[in-house]
Amino acid sequence: MTIRHHIPDRLLMAYAAGQLPEAFSLVIATHVSVCDVCRAQLAAYEALGGAVVERTEGIAMRDGSLEALMARLDALPPVSKTVARPRGSLPAPLMDYIGGDLDSVKWRPIGMGVRQALLPTDRSATVRLLHIPAGAPVPDHGHRGLEMTMVLRGAFRDQLDRFGPGDVEVADTELHHTPVAEQGEDCICLAATDAPLRFTGMVPRLAQKFLRI
Repeated sequence: MTIRHHIPDRLLMAYAAGQLPEAFSLVIATHVSVCDVCRAQLAAYEALGGAVVERTEGIAMRDGSLEALMARLDALPPVSKTVARPRGSLPAPLMDYIGGDLDSVKWRPIGMGVRQALLPTDRSATVRLLHIPAGAPVPDHGHRGLEMTMVLRGAFRDQLDRFGPGDVEVADTELHHTPVAEQGEDCICLAATDAPLRFTGMVPRLAQKFLRI
């Protein structure tokens, strides 16, 4: 796998600091699990953050703080034994969210042959799997916020470049594009957004509310 499009430094730093919504964190964790370049860069940011914490003066805890924390931990339900899942075609962080491989995904059609599967995360952003038939376009659209898309299988092209397996496209309010899956293989992507897309066509706009895109 040759990865040409990586996670921008600003997003890697925010991920290392725990400042991103769960949806974007999932995309980054999935990418980092297959990208040596971004994994090394992330480790550097985490090391830097650790050094900053070590040099920061501590704050005295209130009396009884440790006992209160231990009591809360004791009150938690017991952790169930983890069952090892077989290796699949998807990166491990994503398989944990799906509960299996691609054959475990419950797809929902959203038009023009494209299908999606929303994944459960907190409500600050949404993340979905997209299945785009070979040669098919995603409706022309812009963005009201940030969109991060990682290719898992196949490839797509848009006004910026070609994006293949492992590549990540980061789109903001300045990008208006029409991604088209390459011929020969369906394109499967993992996409996170923190705001509704801005569709040009009337039909996608009408369906947008119901499809949560």
